[in-house]
Amino acid sequence: MTKFTAEDFKSHFEGHIITPADERYDAARSIWNAMFDKKPALITQCKTTQDVVEAVNFARENDLLLAVKGGGHNSAGTGSCDNGLVIDLSLMQGIKVDPENQKITVQGGCLLSAIDAEAQKFGQAVSSGIISHTGVGGLTLGGGFGWISRKYGFSIDNLLEAEIVTAEGKIVKANATENPDLFWAIRGGGGNFGVVTSFTFKTASIGQQVYSGPIIKSFDNAKAYLQFHRDYVRNMSDDMTIWLVVRHAPPLPFLDAQHHGKLVVIVPFVWLGDEEEGKKLMQPIRDFGETLGDGSAMHPWTAWQSAFDGLVTHGARNYWKSHHLKSLSDACIDSIIEYGNSLPTAECEIFIPHMEGAPSRIASDATAFSFRQTPFLLNIHTRWREESDDERAIEWAKNFHKATEPFAQGVYVNFLSAEGDNRVKQAYTPEVWEKLVNCKKKWDPQNLFRVNQNISPFS
Repeated sequence: MTKFTAEDFKSHFEGHIITPADERYDAARSIWNAMFDKKPALITQCKTTQDVVEAVNFARENDLLLAVKGGGHNSAGTGSCDNGLVIDLSLMQGIKVDPENQKITVQGGCLLSAIDAEAQKFGQAVSSGIISHTGVGGLTLGGGFGWISRKYGFSIDNLLEAEIVTAEGKIVKANATENPDLFWAIRGGGGNFGVVTSFTFKTASIGQQVYSGPIIKSFDNAKAYLQFHRDYVRNMSDDMTIWLVVRHAPPLPFLDAQHHGKLVVIVPFVWLGDEEEGKKLMQPIRDFGETLGDGSAMHPWTAWQSAFDGLVTHGARNYWKSHHLKSLSDACIDSIIEYGNSLPTAECEIFIPHMEGAPSRIASDATAFSFRQTPFLLNIHTRWREESDDERAIEWAKNFHKATEPFAQGVYVNFLSAEGDNRVKQAYTPEVWEKLVNCKKKWDPQNLFRVNQNISPFS
């Protein structure tokens, strides 16, 4: 390993430089997925964009493996590395809302919870993810979808500009007119092209409450419900988002205790419109088969955005396998039912969001997010606590994934685990992949930014 001391660039650094001898080290190196217990040689908690420049230059000049940590919230554990340098953006929390022009600028270390709280002071929201302790950086760079994406587009579709520190240690802007090739690549190409220190997004005026909630259906007639669901949700306007989750029921306050821990179908939704109209649209779902509980109500947006945080807290072991689904065919539903009946632990879930809407009307090569037209997405989220369960949990996920391959078309890069270079390539069409590789050759020709779902310049 390259010999160095933290003193080499402390004099230019405003944030914190943490070594293994520091009492803050273990807390600073932790990431969301407990499958990964990486031990970096140096953690640089940056306060400013210039701090990021110093850290990038130090890593490059000393030939150090470099990882970038925003929220540290992904299945692949790419927010850290062994024996290298971690750029930790968690101190970069600045947020500026421009309500008149419906814009918000956020620094790269912000979590979605902070962004939601600031935007909601003006009844606005950013189209983003569904877990509030997710970092804005990783989510956005891979695409970013959530409860209002069907109406307002993905996070990348609302990105106006980014400030980026490149592999050369330069600070550049990327937008539609300035470095447009880089702007294209960061909208779906992940963290391959630099460290994004700030994002400027369009905001959406949604008010401060939305009609939303989970409806809990019995798993006993899950096949019939899924057949109904796949057709019903595709007839909804962009104002309605209806998803589906198969899992063991958490102890929800509106669900009778006899159903807690039992296998159920959860139907969470958000309606961006009049409450009474939303009730009418959701009534056929309540009426189909057996409804065990209903948490539908007008909920504050910030409360709804954090409603599922407790199911994916830090510290558990996680492994994801995922596809975009061409359809929810009967054969695909049969596989979902089969594997739903054998969830390896009580925390595992099968997540099937309905996509389409506004993102599907954007050309598949307009950004680096390739698969915009597929109607559904399948995320096999395996989650457990004990290392002794690793083998059976991962094997279940892999077998389920294999069984559903005939119904798949590509993969969402943010839902990849550590699955290798060939799998990363499947997140993009051949044309988009070629363009991404060329962009990587221009902006990061030595592959400094490779602790990620990597697009190698040597491809």
